[in-house]
Amino acid sequence: MASDKVKTFTDADFGESVKSGLVLVDFWAEWCAPCRRLAPTVEQLAEDYNGRLTVAKMNVDENPVTPPNFMIRGIPTLLLFKNGDLKETIVGLADKGDLARMIDKHL
Repeated sequence: MASDKVKTFTDADFGESVKSGLVLVDFWAEWCAPCRRLAPTVEQLAEDYNGRLTVAKMNVDENPVTPPNFMIRGIPTLLLFKNGDLKETIVGLADKGDLARMIDKHL
């Protein structure tokens, strides 16, 4: 991962990690070509919203418990949480402008 501003969440820390503030989680896998295409956008959002938004990635192959809890059946899937509550879901590739508008609604 190129950006040190993007965190890595696991099944063990997920619940605690989304509990406070605004948190964007990218569910992905190594083998997923659209996930790899979305990665630079996610990293750029982490830079652009540094201090206002936590950006994290969760590998669905390494963390089998959390994704089914949120009915994740396709990747990439982006979930936006505010103080632990799921506010928005985007499945598939999304452009930076759409993601920024979604984030801005909840800041």
